[in-house]
Amino acid sequence: MLPSEPGPDESGPSGTPVNDRDGTTARGVGADDGHGHGAAGERRPAAADGGGLRDAATETVRLRALSWPSRLVVALALGGLAVYTVVHLAMVFLYVAPSNTVREEAEGARDYVLPEFEQNWKLFAPNPLQRDVAVEVRVETADADGGTRVSDWIDLTAMDIENIRGSLLPSHADQNVLRRGWDFLTGAHTEEGEPIGLRGELSEAYLRRIALLRLSGTMDVTTVERLQFREARTRVPAPDWRAEDFDTSTVHLEMEWWPVEPEDLPADARDDVRDDARDDTAEDAS
Repeated sequence: MLPSEPGPDESGPSGTPVNDRDGTTARGVGADDGHGHGAAGERRPAAADGGGLRDAATETVRLRALSWPSRLVVALALGGLAVYTVVHLAMVFLYVAPSNTVREEAEGARDYVLPEFEQNWKLFAPNPLQRDVAVEVRVETADADGGTRVSDWIDLTAMDIENIRGSLLPSHADQNVLRRGWDFLTGAHTEEGEPIGLRGELSEAYLRRIALLRLSGTMDVTTVERLQFREARTRVPAPDWRAEDFDTSTVHLEMEWWPVEPEDLPADARDDVRDDARDDTAEDAS
């Protein structure tokens, strides 16, 4: 027999229908009181209305609402980015690939990669570093009596290592400027130490300025007339588990003496030289 609707005598004090078995309200859990609340006064969760789908549809409509010129600009930007990515990967691949005809003819790859995107194999196979290289310099300074004096050899690499050691955030300049400058110099000179074209001359000027900048904190570089570099090579010893016995003595390779130009001095020292020259001119004029 189907249950009948509760009559007046089966309603609660406020006219709320009462279950004829356990006396609970017919509204029960999840029932609505007309204001979106259940029997315990809690807000009933709204039914899923496809809000996420509507948001996606709205975004699609917004994109379609772009004018044709705007769509063209977006398409060109994405296309240009894709083309640049392909060109970048191709240039880097040609630069690091083993020697071949394509690489030798692709002269633009070297110009594109260096110096911002340099890649090399010196850390890993096939040609890992097998020797320590230190760059040293000595200077010839002018004395007050008109003579000259040659300093002892100064280890610039040791100065850089000292600046790096113990630092949690070492400077990129302290780590790589001198090393890259020396690689630039050796790659732009012949085995006899002669500069190769303009790159060789620029590499010499670059090294002179690096050295004078390093030394400016310990001496008066305005008195330096000439300087000389040398490379100290030390073979890395073989590990204990290898049978090779290498000569680990240090070998030195000296460069020629180079004259110091006013442009080689750091900015502060260069200004001091100009001020002294201006004062000397004024005294002579008076």
